[in-house]
Amino acid sequence: MDVFLFESYVSLAVYFVLLVIKIFAFVNALLYSAESYLAADKLNKPTWCILLGVAVVLQLLPLPLMIVNLAMTVAALVYLADVRPALAGLRRR
Repeated sequence: MDVFLFESYVSLAVYFVLLVIKIFAFVNALLYSAESYLAADKLNKPTWCILLGVAVVLQLLPLPLMIVNLAMTVAALVYLADVRPALAGLRRR
């Protein structure tokens, strides 16, 4: 019985970590101007905001959309690993 309890705690922790990552990416995407996305040669701001907003909503909904939720997690991680550093690099110049 203890193994199942541990597994549920780990699942809950992963759920909240992914939720925080997606919310952070979404809020960060809102902070940059649309011109910054064009200057960094990335997808435009509305596209990233829609993708990351859908990612947050799907994380909050208890629907069995595991593949779609996984794809949205990948989108949030791509934003944080590729787009965010490119946008932040523009501010330093």
